[in-house]
Amino acid sequence: MIFEASEFVFRPPPPVSRARRVLIKPSAGYPARYPVTTSRDILSVIIDGIRRVSDADILILESAPGIEPIYPIYQALGYNFPRVLMLDVNSCICVEVDNPLLKPFAIPTFWVPNVILSSDYLISVAPMKVINGHSSLSIMNLLSLLPGDKYRNGTNGNWDALYGLGIDKVMADLYFTLPFDMGVIEARQKFTVGDEPTQGEIEECGKVFVGEPYEADREASEALGLKTDYLDLIEAARVEFER
Repeated sequence: MIFEASEFVFRPPPPVSRARRVLIKPSAGYPARYPVTTSRDILSVIIDGIRRVSDADILILESAPGIEPIYPIYQALGYNFPRVLMLDVNSCICVEVDNPLLKPFAIPTFWVPNVILSSDYLISVAPMKVINGHSSLSIMNLLSLLPGDKYRNGTNGNWDALYGLGIDKVMADLYFTLPFDMGVIEARQKFTVGDEPTQGEIEECGKVFVGEPYEADREASEALGLKTDYLDLIEAARVEFER
């Protein structure tokens, strides 16, 4: 679904009212505010919407690039929500989870924080970005849920080993391994960057896209003419997976 950003109100689907634990994954890897990262405003709208229908525990989970803790970044971004537990991926206990695809594109198993597996409803909330010509939306936002020390090549940055396998293949695998229930794309602006993640061009869009993560990413990509290669891989695998 597409909403005007100025009119967006989060209306949780029925499963949220029955959830005991709701996990929200923002894009918050840098101490720079929207559109570099998920805005405090949209997280507040989503949290308020959850609170209207549920007393579930609400968790926010993210990791910073490198080995830096995420908590100073949360503070810099104003993520100070009452009754919300803020967590760092790199402080969580991680477990190895099988990729359910019979023929994985790149990776047969992933190491993931166990708190994801114990949550009843999972929401990815991402700003709309285009990085070196490729869009980064709600599914790409899941990458920083993976513990960086498990996927680092030597002393290089987090997740370098995954980029070496082909990041679109990895994200297609991760989509099926971590079945997030909802993707929210904060497209008030489109942020286009190159190699410097906090510097780029801003274009006004005025939209919010909401839906199952594949559907939300597909709708946003088609509406704004974005190149999102992992969607084609997911579409092909979904046909095989659903047989």
